[in-house]
Amino acid sequence: MNDLALLGIGLLTGVTTVLFGFGGGFVAVPVVVWADAVLGADAMRVATATSALVMVVNAGFATAVTPRRVLAALRGNGPLLLLLAAGGGAGALATRHAPPGLVRWAFVAYVALTIVDLLLRPGFLRPRAPETTRDAPRPLPAVVGAPVGAVAAFLGVGGSVMTVPAMRRAGHTMHVATALANPLTLAVALPAAVVLLGGAEAPAPAHTHVHLVGLVDLRAAAALLLGALPVITVLRRRPPRIPDRIYAWTYIALLGAVTVAMVLSH
Repeated sequence: MNDLALLGIGLLTGVTTVLFGFGGGFVAVPVVVWADAVLGADAMRVATATSALVMVVNAGFATAVTPRRVLAALRGNGPLLLLLAAGGGAGALATRHAPPGLVRWAFVAYVALTIVDLLLRPGFLRPRAPETTRDAPRPLPAVVGAPVGAVAAFLGVGGSVMTVPAMRRAGHTMHVATALANPLTLAVALPAAVVLLGGAEAPAPAHTHVHLVGLVDLRAAAALLLGALPVITVLRRRPPRIPDRIYAWTYIALLGAVTVAMVLSH
C-alpha cells in the first residue's frame, strides 16, 4: 500500500474521529495490517501499536477543538480517566507479549459481539426516553475505566466502541457521545502509545519499506495523520447535521465494515 493510499485512508480516519469518536483506531488497524503484510504474523502487533499513536494525535487534536460546553459533561470524571489510562498501559503491555493471531481474532470477535449487542439490546438504536424533561444523562461509573482501557489498548481500538454505546445508553445523543469519546480515547491511547513505542524489539527480518520505532510504523502513522488532521479541523468547525437514528445505524454499519476488512486481511 503506497503513501498516497495511506493518505487517502487518513482522510477517512479524520471523518471517523469526528463523527464516531474512533480516533482512527478501527480504520488504522486493518489498514496497517494490509500495508505491512510483509511482516507476516507480526503485522497485527505493528498495526495495534501504530493505531495507538495515530489515536493519540487524532483524539488529542479533536478534543482540543471540541466546544468546552460539550466537554463539560466530563467534569468530575477524573477517576474514570485515570483508570482508563491505567488499563490502557496494561493492555498495551499484554499486546507486546500476546500471540499476533490471538489479537487479530480477539479484535474480530469483540467487534462482532458489539454489533450484535447494539442491534438486540435496547438503548442504542432505541435510546431510553427520559422520565422527566429534567433528567440529565448519567455519568459513566469510574469502575469501568480499567477493563475498558485494557481491552481497548490490547485490541488497538481506543475504547470508543465501548464508551459510545455506554454514553448513548446513559442518555446522550450520538453527537455528544461521539464527541466525548475523543478525550476518553486519549486517556487510553496515550499510555498505550508510550508502552508500545519504547522497549519493544522491531519484528525481524527487517524490510526496507517498513520504518519501525518499537512496534510503531512511523511511515504509515505519518501518512494517516497527514490525511486526518485537516479533516478533523473542518468537520469540528462545520459538523454535518445527521438525524440521531441514522447516525446510530451508520455507527453500526462502520463496525461491520471494519470486521469484514479484518477477516479479509487474514
